[in-house]
Amino acid sequence: MKKQMRFAVLGGGSWATALVKMLTKNLTKVTWYMRNTEAIEFIKTNKHNPNYLTSVEFRVSQLNLTDQIDVAVKSADVLIFAIPSAFLESELQKLSVSLKDKIIFSAIKGIVPETGKIVGEHFHDKYDIPYKNIGVITGPCHAEEVALDRLSYLTLACADKDKAKLVASVLKSESIKTKISDDIIGTEYAAMLKNIYALAAGIAHGLGYGDNFQSVLMSNAIREMKRYIKRVHKMKRNINNSAYLGDLLVTGYSTFSRNRMFGNMIGKGYTVKSAMMEMNMVAEGYYATKSAYEQKNAFKSKVRTPIIDTVYRILYENENARKNFKALADRMD
Repeated sequence: MKKQMRFAVLGGGSWATALVKMLTKNLTKVTWYMRNTEAIEFIKTNKHNPNYLTSVEFRVSQLNLTDQIDVAVKSADVLIFAIPSAFLESELQKLSVSLKDKIIFSAIKGIVPETGKIVGEHFHDKYDIPYKNIGVITGPCHAEEVALDRLSYLTLACADKDKAKLVASVLKSESIKTKISDDIIGTEYAAMLKNIYALAAGIAHGLGYGDNFQSVLMSNAIREMKRYIKRVHKMKRNINNSAYLGDLLVTGYSTFSRNRMFGNMIGKGYTVKSAMMEMNMVAEGYYATKSAYEQKNAFKSKVRTPIIDTVYRILYENENARKNFKALADRMD
């Protein structure tokens, strides 16, 4: 990897916008793919994304903007995917060029609904990408605070540490601290699961539970996350590290969290459909809840997941949120 590597970000939302901002601090050129042609034209003229993180101003000469996914893939050696997991496969189906010679990092914190797999597994199993060429970008890091240049932390996980170091080097800055990890499976599952727990925190808030309950909920959530990830991929890891516990806490407590916001609406009595219509962004936790619940039921040896089970019953079986959280609260310690 001695040559100057070319980077592309795929996605047009807030996290994609934040990633492009980080990259442009260290690279002279960044390819940016989004399917919204009107947004591309707006950025060219007004220097910021009209729909997300509108305070972030770009030097347009640094951007290679395109609404053609083939163009983006051809133009880069490293592809950073920040497309919501619910839409990833439909975007990939537009491709007519190969991904096999690319380094792929996922900034997607969810499950691909078509396969029920985390993004890294999806790329490996369906597109034959070796794990050494697949990485994960995880937090704790909110796009909104990146836009404000507030001190933030990223973890870059990849089986090939040199590739993790490469991506870390182009994302870090005075306001972005980076570290690397070899736990690609565990960090990606943690990024998916914490959205479910943030959704649970939102439901609890909407129902009127206070900070005392929320602290117990988060304590139980990190232990549930540990059990789940250990069942999926057993290796030595410290679940209290920032990629696991830190990301859980920022997503569970922050007012910027779309999953907490979605859960809050559910707790206040919104239907799933009405909450989705109200929000302008995808709440990954909704899709992750179904996949995580179904996957854990398929495990040969059972894993105890009372929080995931509770959220699933509320979202997918239309059970009463207050009654289910009362039962959950009685089981927690």
